[in-house]
Amino acid sequence: MRPFTTLTGIAAPLPLANVDTDQIIPARFLKTIERSGLGRHLFAPMRYREDGGENPDFVLNREPWRKAEILIAHENFGCGSSREHAPWALLDFGIRCVIAPSFADIFHNNCFKNGILPVRLPRELCDALMEDARLGGNARITVDLERQVVVRPNGQEIPFEVDPLRRKMLLEGLDEIGQTLAHAAAIAGFEARQKAAQPWLYA
Repeated sequence: MRPFTTLTGIAAPLPLANVDTDQIIPARFLKTIERSGLGRHLFAPMRYREDGGENPDFVLNREPWRKAEILIAHENFGCGSSREHAPWALLDFGIRCVIAPSFADIFHNNCFKNGILPVRLPRELCDALMEDARLGGNARITVDLERQVVVRPNGQEIPFEVDPLRRKMLLEGLDEIGQTLAHAAAIAGFEARQKAAQPWLYA
């Protein structure tokens, strides 16, 4: 998994609350277990018209937000079903950080497992960051996980909190499997001692 340390990029404003996982990636696109290729279906109900063409009013279809790496939304982002395809689609599009006042628990957990940083900030600060984001590519936002601050284009630093273990795993680019494999030598040593002491367990 790609480490997350400091990200400076274009932020896309999405002033909506209760954005559910079916809006993020509709169920009809869940036929794959591949993590790549889902970005083109991200926010499909809002991003595309019935004829399949792009909706020119949707933020991710407009410059410079086509290249957004940060998404700013309102409360309860990622609610609905527990599909892990939702963070996969965001990441495949290029979104590495979502800032919102609150997140659905399962979506929040799935973000950390896939290298996306979800940042909780009060609604008024999210609204201020959205105003920054509307300025486009000349108003880039920085998310510094090492220092745990969001830096506005005017230099204002906004602190945020992340669980220490999850912060460490993101900084090191580790998912839960990677975290376990980091202790591979200790695990192998335990298995060798156990096999010598209780060989019948390995028969």
